[in-house]
Amino acid sequence: MPNIEALIKSIVEPLVEYPEEFAVEVVDTDDFTEYHLQLHPEDIGRVIGKKGRVVRAIRTIVYSVRVRNQKRARIVIADEVEEIDDSEDE
Repeated sequence: MPNIEALIKSIVEPLVEYPEEFAVEVVDTDDFTEYHLQLHPEDIGRVIGKKGRVVRAIRTIVYSVRVRNQKRARIVIADEVEEIDDSEDE
């Protein structure tokens, strides 16, 4: 079984300037296995790229990995805005 989390780390870590602040959180939903990328604020732009080209290429690679009897993968880039909004809801 392919380790998608390790694949994402191997692709993203060379792109970021703060690899010590990079983490992947795996969240299972009904339809997807979501991989939330926790990044330093300065690295978010590097991972997204101009017009989203870098993250689109990463998603293409990850989505092309087919695993039988498993949910589809989804990559979510978590940023500080989401964290602030989540804390206000509680």
